[in-house]
Order: sequence, then structure tokens, then C-alpha cells
Amino acid sequence: MYGTEFEQENEESITPPQTPIDPEMVTTDSLEALQSDTQRKVMDIIDKLRRIGLNGIVKLPQLVVCGDQSSGKSSVLEAITEVPFPRKENLCTRFATEIVLRRDPVSSISTRITPDKSRPNSEQEKLRTFKKSIHDFSELPVLMEEATTLMGLGVVGQDRTPAFSRDVLSIEICGPKRPQLTLVDLPGLIHTENKSQTKQDVQLIRDLVEEYISNERTVILAIVSAKNDYANQIILDHCRRVDSKGSRTLGIITKPDFLRPGSENEMDWIDLALNRNIPFELGWHMVRNRADGELNSTFEERNYSERLFFSQGRYRDLPRDMVGVESLRTRLSRLLDGHLNRELPLLKKEVEVKLQETMNELRKLGDKRHSVPEQRMFLMDISMKINKILESGVKGQYDHEFFGSVHMNAPIDSEENIRRFRAVIQHLNLQFAENMRRYGQKFRISSCVLDSEDQYSERDFDNTKEEAAVYGHRKEGNNELSDELDATNLPRPIKMTRRDAISWVQRVLERSRGYELPGNFNPLLISQLFWEQSEPWQGLALAHIHKVADICRTFMQNVLQDTVAPDIASGLVDLRVEKALKSSLEASCEELAKIVDDKKRHPMTYNHYYTTTIQKQRQKKYSGSLSAVIEKNREPILCNNESEYIDFIRAAGLQKELESCIVQDMDKFSAEEALESQIAYYKDELKYFIGVVTKQVIERHLVDPLPSTITPIIIAGMTDEEVSYVAAEAPEIRSHRAFLEGQKGKLENGIVTFRTAMGGRRA
Repeated sequence: MYGTEFEQENEESITPPQTPIDPEMVTTDSLEALQSDTQRKVMDIIDKLRRIGLNGIVKLPQLVVCGDQSSGKSSVLEAITEVPFPRKENLCTRFATEIVLRRDPVSSISTRITPDKSRPNSEQEKLRTFKKSIHDFSELPVLMEEATTLMGLGVVGQDRTPAFSRDVLSIEICGPKRPQLTLVDLPGLIHTENKSQTKQDVQLIRDLVEEYISNERTVILAIVSAKNDYANQIILDHCRRVDSKGSRTLGIITKPDFLRPGSENEMDWIDLALNRNIPFELGWHMVRNRADGELNSTFEERNYSERLFFSQGRYRDLPRDMVGVESLRTRLSRLLDGHLNRELPLLKKEVEVKLQETMNELRKLGDKRHSVPEQRMFLMDISMKINKILESGVKGQYDHEFFGSVHMNAPIDSEENIRRFRAVIQHLNLQFAENMRRYGQKFRISSCVLDSEDQYSERDFDNTKEEAAVYGHRKEGNNELSDELDATNLPRPIKMTRRDAISWVQRVLERSRGYELPGNFNPLLISQLFWEQSEPWQGLALAHIHKVADICRTFMQNVLQDTVAPDIASGLVDLRVEKALKSSLEASCEELAKIVDDKKRHPMTYNHYYTTTIQKQRQKKYSGSLSAVIEKNREPILCNNESEYIDFIRAAGLQKELESCIVQDMDKFSAEEALESQIAYYKDELKYFIGVVTKQVIERHLVDPLPSTITPIIIAGMTDEEVSYVAAEAPEIRSHRAFLEGQKGKLENGIVTFRTAMGGRRA
């Protein structure tokens, strides 16, 4: 049968005194040792932050008393605070109880309930209405019983009745001798379920304890009872998991008077107290709770009995600063001082960061908007902000805070750098141009005489899967062209020697004869050669289009995410953005299809680069042939001074060799001429194709229209229904706005509290 810690320890119920108990009459002068004046000022800051409601927004420093069930933790809490908790029924162990001690000229006791956030709103409001004040501690049992009933907790062990709650009961005790201190008493951890405590009860308490002690600003007072083997007390496992270094855990040993004097078991517990078995940076402390027959003793009598106990036996040799509740208060005083001095600057910074985050969320929500005109004005305002960022991104003007800093260690087109939109587009266009030069031709004729800009190393013949992934595209499924290139299978130029290339051209020539005279070639031959050589162009261009389209989509998502609330962004995407992006992609694919169709026409160019290239190729060809002939007919002759040689060219041999260079095979001659013409035309058309794709397709259809996706003109043209669809506030948005405004007010009050309460103190 479930009972209170006091009942379980003493096997009988003690009825609280019926006479009034003055809150100040029960205290001793030793309670003054709990804090110095400096610590009170610091704790006053924490207390003010808690009173304005910041404990639900940021994690405030606190002392949490926790332990296994029946470990004596409530007795320790009572000894530290000298608050006589009700002993008839230990209601506080069924939910977290926050004990707030405040120094005030007037003595008072008040209580309130902080409801669990998972409760329905109606239940939360009902619990928040519970605010009671009492005049002495004799009324505390009735008040706590009323709070327990309001939380919906029935008799423990009854079917379908909750035994424990995640609600928090706050008891604020004020008085001229009270220190500024807040401690939280948590329900005792249950090892296993039984007929009185269900599996859900066990899990609820474990989750509750875990939630409190995981807070890095919490100092854990881990209570272990000497009545049970400490290896079996699960609170220690919890503490070592959330605080592996033991930097914020103080172990407290209770009930040492149950140990047999001089026994080995007693020595084990003393070793534990000396921090030898389970070391904590904060160490261990040992206290003695009230024994049977001492439950009605005063705190002075309780402290005297404790001092007497620790002055005997093996306990006499323990350091005095680690035994007894009076030295525990001093120890807690020093601990609190160091802990708060470390945490206060971090807490101030966290409050400032939270305030900025809250203001950003409110900024995204914009002004309140109930009527259609208000909603339209709201959309007009955010459309101007969105349009400004989009235009700046397209133009490469990165002075807006949206663009942030450059991430040097990330790729240019990575998620980290995607906001610098123009830089990414330029990078992708350059990649496309290089990709076209490397992989645009079906045949790589390695022995051709080319300009220096077209010299490729052998590695350029072998584009890898990694390169394919970079330059590939994903299939969108909304255009037939998107299925023509596998993102992981870029075309690889086929190596071909000049001899093989001439043979290839000759075979095409033979199948393309017209009325031309021998030694000439049909003008349509260049078309056939060029069409086959430029087969990869369409796929490479399409891959580039989809890559840029994806970047445009991601950039737009970043702008919306940074500028407006998620619900507004979702409405704009549904109503406008998605359609605009899809239309731009379709238009770019259609434009590419027109360019590809133009490429299929008869070759046509008015660029002198074409004829210049042919002349250079022929010049280098003939120069090479002439050099070979001259070298073959060169003969060095010794001069008259017999010290120098001069080159003598045999004229007859030179003429004969030159005559032999004449190609007798008319088809081969025509094939060579056609090959050179095709190479020159390919180079000329390649430059044109790269330019037209980047300008007419990428810039005209994907990049330039981006700022016009959302503009004030677009908003002005929307119907009232469309405006309401995007901008009307849903009930949850209004509720969220109210929540954010309330949170903003609390955080602003917190900043003011830091500024006024700390004065010249650095934080």
C-alpha cells in the first residue's frame, strides 16, 4: 500500500499540529548561513526572472532534490528549508513541488499550480486559477490536498485513477529571515510496477526526473538511503548518465543511523561519503533524518540530535563540512555562489538570443490582419521585401542581411552558398561552357591540328561518373526532353585518329553524293557531319537547364523561409511560386527545343572566325607538309672557313616530294577538305550554342523572371479570395502570435531585470 515517505519510514501517521504555526517561529538562526548578501542579490535576479515567467522560456538555475522512493529526500528538503511539510499524507511526492523561499518584511505563504503543457487548454486554464494564500503552516495540508484533487489525482492504487501528475505545485514562503532560494522536490523513482503503482506511473516519474536533471543549469541533490544498497538505487544511474563528470551533482546520504555501528556495511557507506566509490566533482554529504519518536521535535532539537550522532563512532573522524544539515547549508551556499556566477552571464545571453528569435518569428508573421484590405496590404509589404531580395540576388548585390557571409569551405553551388544566387548561376554557366568543350563532341579527333584553346589532355577523354553526377540533371517528368539524358550517364567522346576521322567522313561522303564534281563534296555533307558530331549538345544543355531550375527553386525557398511565416510561404507557393517556376522551366525547355531545331537546319554562319579557322588549319597542314619535305631534302654543307655549315636544299628532290604530296584519291581529298570545314564550323557553332543557351534560355527564361515571381503588381491583381487564402490568419496563427507577443514581453522584462538588478555587475 502506497504511503508517504514519513509513513514508510516510521510506520505510523502523525497528525499535523492543530494550533497555528507561524512561518518564522519554526526557523532557526542557522538558516541564515544558507546565503550571503551577495548571493541574495544574485538569487533575487533569478527569482525575478522566475516570477515574470521566464522559467517556461529559458532554463533557470535551480536545485533539484531527487532520489528513489522512500530515500528520505523530503526530510532532507524539510531540514534544509525548515519548512514543516504535512506528514499525514505526503501529497507533494505525487508531483513536482517547487519550494520558493523569498526574503520579505511580511511573512506569507502562497501557492499556485503550473499545469502540464500537454493538458487541454481548458484544463490548463482551470489549474491556473488555483492561487491560494495561507497564514501559517497548519493550513498547508488542506491546501495541498485541494491542489491534488484539482489535478485529478485520486487514491493511489485505484483503477483508472492517475496516481502521479506532471503538473507543478509552487509554494512561495516569504519572511524576514528567509533566504532567496528555490528548490524542487520530485516524486521518488519507482523500481518496478505493482498493484498500487502501474507501469505508466513508473515511466511518468522517470521521464519527469530525467527532464529536470537534464537541464544543464540544474544542481542535482541526489538522495540515497543507507537502508538500501546504493548500487541498487537507480537515481545514481540517472545522474551519471546526464552528468557524466559529476560536475553538478551532490550526493546526499540519509538514514546512516540504520547502519550497524562498526559493521563492514557502515564502512562502505563512509567510503562512499568520502567520494571513493562513486566520485562526484561536488562530492558527497551525510545527514541524519528524524528518528522514530522525534517527528514532533523542533528543528533546533533535530539539529542537536544530528550533531550528537555524528560526534560518535566512525562518523567522528569524518570532516565536519560533509556531515549534518547545518554544514550542508554552508556547502550549498558556496555551491550556489559558484554555480550562479558561472550561469548568470550565459543566462543573460540566452535571454537576449531568445528575444531576437521571438522578434524574428513575429516579424515573419507580420501585422495583425483580419479584413481583406489588411491582408492585401500585408502581402504588398512582404512582396516588396521578397522582390528586393530576389532582384539583389539576380544582380549579385549582396548587401542585404539575407545573403549573410561567404562559406569558403563549401562548394559554390552548395546549400550554404545558394543565397549568393548570381555567383552560383555564373559558376554553373562556366561549368556548362567547360562541359560543352570537353564532352560536347561525339568524336574526339586527337591528331587534328587545333588552336591552342582547343588542346585537350588525355584525361579529357575519360569523363567519370562523378563528373556525370555534377553535370547531370534529374528527371522532372513534365517534359519529354527531360527523359533523354540519364543523370549518371553523360556522353563520353569517342577517341578517333585523323586517319579514322577521314575514313568516317569518306563513308558519309560516299552516301551523300550529289551532282558535285569529283574532288568536291556536297554542301549537305557538312550538315550530316555536324549533326552527328554535335549529338550530345541537347542532353548537356538540358542537364544545365534542370540544374539551374533546381537552384532557382532552392533560392526562392530560402527567400520565403527567411522573409515570411511558413503558412504564408506555403500559400504563396501554392498560388503563385510553383506555377511560375514550372512555367519558366517549360519555357526554357521550349526555347531549347527551338535552338536545337535551328541547329538541324543547313549550316549557316557569317562569322569570319569560320573562314579564319579553315585558313589556319590549311596553313598549318601545308606548313607541316612543307617542313617534312624540306627536312627530307636538306643537306648540310661545310663553308669555306671550314668552321660553319649551311643547309643546302636539293631543288629536284624538293619538287619531286612536293608532287608526291598531291592526293590522287579524289574522295579522300574531298573527305579531308570536308573534315576541316566541319571542324571549323563545329568550333564556330559551339561558341554560338554556349552563348545562346546561357543568354536566351538560362537568363531569359529562368533567371531574369525570378524577381517578377512575387511583386506588388502580382498582389494587386489577386482576387479577394486568393488574398484571403494566402494571408488570412488561421486561429492557430492568432494563438501563436499571442503566445509570441506574451513571450516577447516576458523576455523584454527579463532584459530590464538584468539591467536594473545587476547594476554595474558584469554579465
